[in-house]
Amino acid sequence: MTKCKVLILRTAGTNCDYETLFAFEVCGAKVEKLHINNIMENKRKFFEYDILVFPGGFSYGDDIASGKILANEIKNKLGDELREFSLSGRPIIGICNGFQVLVKMGLLPDPKLFKQITTLYYNDSGKFECRWVYLKVLQNSNCLWTKNLPKIISLPVAHMEGKFIPKDKIVLNTLNTNKQIVFKYTTKDGEHLPNYPLDPNGSVEQIAGICNKDGNILGLMPHPERFIFNIQYPFNINLKNKYGLGKIIFQNAVDFVR
Repeated sequence: MTKCKVLILRTAGTNCDYETLFAFEVCGAKVEKLHINNIMENKRKFFEYDILVFPGGFSYGDDIASGKILANEIKNKLGDELREFSLSGRPIIGICNGFQVLVKMGLLPDPKLFKQITTLYYNDSGKFECRWVYLKVLQNSNCLWTKNLPKIISLPVAHMEGKFIPKDKIVLNTLNTNKQIVFKYTTKDGEHLPNYPLDPNGSVEQIAGICNKDGNILGLMPHPERFIFNIQYPFNINLKNKYGLGKIIFQNAVDFVR
């Protein structure tokens, strides 16, 4: 059987590409890392792959705003091809800086509109936040990346600009109505609204991740590629299960393609 092919798109400042590559390989995929310049030499190259990944890091030093330069570069030079790829139903994920890129080019929350209507802004704390957080997985979402996840999971965050803000109440209501909100920051029991530092950035409605209406595009601030094995989790390690909850997210996409 032909292996699922994954493309990790990188540029200057990308620094989570190796971890993300490893995560997909553990899930049985064939993975390639390519610089954006390689794609611009052959704009149809996107379509040689089944899954597209925008990894974490600090693309172009996060000058102007996190992910903004890369978002503009991709939209202006590869926008037609990327939009076609996304509307074909192929899985796309943007993690941390990748999430920032997806919202600032407008691929999320609506690839058909392809216009920026949400953003990720400076944390309320005014500083870089790096810790494990609890996330509520919204069970009514149709996101293909989150199947089989428990209601509450824990993943690490590491960002300066992770405060999710929709353009207006209309956009927020649309996200809720279309079940596009995938992850929310929460407490360990999932029953209470988190205060800082469990809520690391002050996002509107504690939003930590969203998908498009069709559920094939996921953007999230936490890093699932840093929780592929249970030994990576610093609290209550479950030695009965080799793999961590982050692996489920990547496995879902690979299984979807298969």
